[in-house]
Amino acid sequence: KMAGSSAPWIGSAYLFLQSTCKTIVLPSLYESSQKKPSVFKALKLALADSTGSVNGVDMLKVHCSHPHLIIQLKFSKQENCRRFLQSYREGALQESLQNHLQLSLAMTTVPLEMELKAGNEHLDNMLKDEDRCLECIYREKPDRLRDEEITELEECLKSLIVHQSINNNMAVKGCASLNSPSLPCPSQGSSLSPQVTFIFQGQQFANRTLTPDDHQKFAKLVSKKWKQVGRSLQKNCRALRDPVIDNLALEYDREGLYEQAYQLLLRFIQSEGKKATIARLITALEENGLISLAEELLGLHSNEDCS
Repeated sequence: KMAGSSAPWIGSAYLFLQSTCKTIVLPSLYESSQKKPSVFKALKLALADSTGSVNGVDMLKVHCSHPHLIIQLKFSKQENCRRFLQSYREGALQESLQNHLQLSLAMTTVPLEMELKAGNEHLDNMLKDEDRCLECIYREKPDRLRDEEITELEECLKSLIVHQSINNNMAVKGCASLNSPSLPCPSQGSSLSPQVTFIFQGQQFANRTLTPDDHQKFAKLVSKKWKQVGRSLQKNCRALRDPVIDNLALEYDREGLYEQAYQLLLRFIQSEGKKATIARLITALEENGLISLAEELLGLHSNEDCS
């Protein structure tokens, strides 16, 4: 009958994470009450990136098993699981998680190794056979409900995001300072601070949404490297896939490099909204050796034409 055909597709898998940098021990970071919310936030955002939805995959529990951090995942829809597998196979999940951890923990880099298992099956050995992977995950039904700690961390994260968006809206209207303090998390004191700072050249900077001034400076100074920067940004921004970048080059060819670069960053800002932050742009500039432009955007140059 109809009821049978509409039964939800549910499966489970374990994601094993390990840092390849000896000084970064993920289980220790997660066990620290101060760092735990930051690590959780990075996991949550990277998993959302991988499925294209905040609710695409559920974290049921995070196990600390030195040197691994093991995340028990639950999928409630086959298409979300398929997206996750594609993201995992292509390395996009790994890259996204490295970036989110780097930002959340304000570290220069967090290199990771990943492994995916369902029951006794090592899915890394069969990633090319997506249907077989899906079958293995579907066979493994979750053996637990979501851990209470996960529910608590999710609540903290939600209250923070709401607070941040209120702050950002105020900042847009020009009445809140960009460094307005974050709301303390209800159950953990103030340990769940959002990624409000990032490190550049050993210095800490406030992370903020890109401003019109940043936009113009970037367009003016990036010159021929605007495409490379676009390709660095595209790793976490679907609106900047290769065809889009090539189309911008053609469409604004007559207007020249300034307009091409301006339109590129405009796409990024429009698609990412409040997530179009200075930290993400600085990372893309660093990847392409545009250090002096990064310094310019962060106000490290004594700038004569600043009014």
